[in-house]
Amino acid sequence: MKKYKDIGLKLTPQRLAILDYLDGNKEHPSAEDIYKGVSKRFPTMSFATVYNTLKALRQRGDILELTIDPDKKRFDPNTKPHHHLICVKCKKIVDVHNNYKLAIPEDKTEGFELVGNHIEFYGICPGCKNSEQSLVNSIQKK
Repeated sequence: MKKYKDIGLKLTPQRLAILDYLDGNKEHPSAEDIYKGVSKRFPTMSFATVYNTLKALRQRGDILELTIDPDKKRFDPNTKPHHHLICVKCKKIVDVHNNYKLAIPEDKTEGFELVGNHIEFYGICPGCKNSEQSLVNSIQKK
């Protein structure tokens, strides 16, 4: 917590609740999701508090900002190198950890100095796939 105080982030009970909400969260929540989750305990908390806290955490490198859905940024507290598997139906995001190195041959970098990479895999999650199958089955029964 000292590291947050060192950057001038006042650790209010609301901000501590935001940090607690993010700690170990694998759902890749949006700012709106975080606000809904935390405002139950702090009904007078503003959305700006969530937004400003996320901005400070992102600037420090303590969370990743995901722009998988252009209409809704999502946040990932797992900053270790990993990729994502995304459901094209419900937008569920799952972390994909790998042990292989992805590299572009130096002669193909167009002069860029590479500093990282991120891969997104797209598919249909089991929940959406089951819902689709249930719908097909109910239509076929009619």
